[in-house]
Amino acid sequence: YYQAQIDGAMELTGVEVLIRWCHPERGIISPVTFIPVSESTGLINPIGAWVLETACKQLAIWATLPQFAALTISVNVSSIQFCSVNYVEQVLNVIKRTGANPARLKLEITESILLDDVETIISKMLKLKAHGISFSLDDFGTGYSSLAYLKRLPLNQLKIDQSFVRDVLSNPNDATFARTIISLGQSLGLNVIAEGVETGEQLQFLIDHGCNGFQGYWFSRPLPLAQFEQFAVDRMNQGVARLMKA
Repeated sequence: YYQAQIDGAMELTGVEVLIRWCHPERGIISPVTFIPVSESTGLINPIGAWVLETACKQLAIWATLPQFAALTISVNVSSIQFCSVNYVEQVLNVIKRTGANPARLKLEITESILLDDVETIISKMLKLKAHGISFSLDDFGTGYSSLAYLKRLPLNQLKIDQSFVRDVLSNPNDATFARTIISLGQSLGLNVIAEGVETGEQLQFLIDHGCNGFQGYWFSRPLPLAQFEQFAVDRMNQGVARLMKA
């Protein structure tokens, strides 16, 4: 499934790919349920490889379509995947095989990755970044943050966790966390994107405090590919219509 990512100008800039399990009897099973099981059984590696391959194939297809060519695709990477010995080679092989533009690929890692050998993690990130791949630190502020490590990681983006965004208007602590993450990102020269934006009031709060990226139901739910592409075309057409009126 594909969920839109929007910039400060309210333009569609990319998507995050989100895996869903459509069970024939139980319907949609949340990744909150099956991802931990896949990690504990080792299935996360083949699942993650399939997700990356699918995303890169889609990037290669979109590169041939003018209305989609500038979009980025963000792929979540489990710390188990990233810490595997040959992960860098796996990613580069997928890019070569699919013909995807690595500059349009963003890998989302979580703070739990910092529990492993940080020097090795940084080395892998630098090798991939040298090929144009960018990195986002997902769910920032919910886990094992260390500012000493944060300043060393070759990141491009911080992602404000939806748990802070959800009550940003009613919980002073969440509002403080959101403002602090935005300020920290700006100080480090990083893009900041907030996930879980569900209301116009939440969006306005984030805009007022300098956030420059947004994702959530206010814009679009995660959609199957065909539905997302229609959403993207409709949004682009609306943007053109606004420009013509102006």
